[in-house]
Amino acid sequence: MKVNQPVRLTMVGGGSWATALVKILSENNVSVKWWLRKASDAEHIKKFGHNPSYLSDVQINTRKVKVCTKIIDSFKDSEYVILAVPAAFIGDALTGLNPGHFVGKSVVSAIKGMIPGANQLVTDWVSEQYGVPVEQMAVIAGPCHAEEVALEKQSYLTIASKDPACASSVADLLRCRFVQTTPVDDIYGIEYSAVMKNIIALASGITRGLGYGDNFQAVLVSNAMQEIKRFVDAIYPKHRDLSGSAYLGDLLVTAYSPFSRNRTFGTLIGRGYTIQSAQAEMNMIAEGYYAVKSIYEINRQYGVDMPITDTVYSILYEKAAPTAAMNELKALLL
Repeated sequence: MKVNQPVRLTMVGGGSWATALVKILSENNVSVKWWLRKASDAEHIKKFGHNPSYLSDVQINTRKVKVCTKIIDSFKDSEYVILAVPAAFIGDALTGLNPGHFVGKSVVSAIKGMIPGANQLVTDWVSEQYGVPVEQMAVIAGPCHAEEVALEKQSYLTIASKDPACASSVADLLRCRFVQTTPVDDIYGIEYSAVMKNIIALASGITRGLGYGDNFQAVLVSNAMQEIKRFVDAIYPKHRDLSGSAYLGDLLVTAYSPFSRNRTFGTLIGRGYTIQSAQAEMNMIAEGYYAVKSIYEINRQYGVDMPITDTVYSILYEKAAPTAAMNELKALLL
């Protein structure tokens, strides 16, 4: 009897989300080449079977997962590539690669941010830089926190691609006993929504840091859903139900959960931390910090009414006082 060969996959990134995805993938018939920048973490995983820097309680199946620190080596013979590094550092992570290294591979973005300066979605940037056809690209959306995956709590992922076959194949790779996956075709709507929910989580955190209660946060998040809809419909018109878990569910978990790094970052800002001190305190990247600048600049072209995004931008980039800025926002919410 012939045994099915494992699917060959490259994971790019050594953080908590990459670690959680490696755990999910190792539940299935998948052989993972896991690229990490930090050589000491790679050696530790080889020796002890867990990531010392992130989700250190997660045991890595080293029979299925091979770690490496040379990005070109990690790409050899892979059928799928999952990108799970902060958007601001994706260019550095892929240094040394050219379009030839991506030929025949499906590329999956697990990054919920935008390329700073270029103001591009990760899928658009990868397609432009490496010639990957959009039909061979997919994105992973929540609602799903890495910390709960580590605890094997029931979780849900949405996989979006313009090609239904691509979405379904990636969904199959990530479906396991504690993760349910759903393939959909709204790749840009979901990718923009995933970027924007981090901005809303920053706003939620700022209000928490300022001492606002649940009543205000509920109003903030319900207004945020309308703001996301206005923006996404303007930039990528398509019939979509934003009450679905990939949109509303991902927004809720990011805005409310203590695991949300964007909410945590916003809370520190609301408590009076400077941006630099908040970043140092967290030792992790809050994608919303970079994303709000990109979305704000993109919206100059579209002119969508986005009071929450504008408020977060004013606090983070124009040095507006959080108390005064939120007082102005209060009058604009319904």
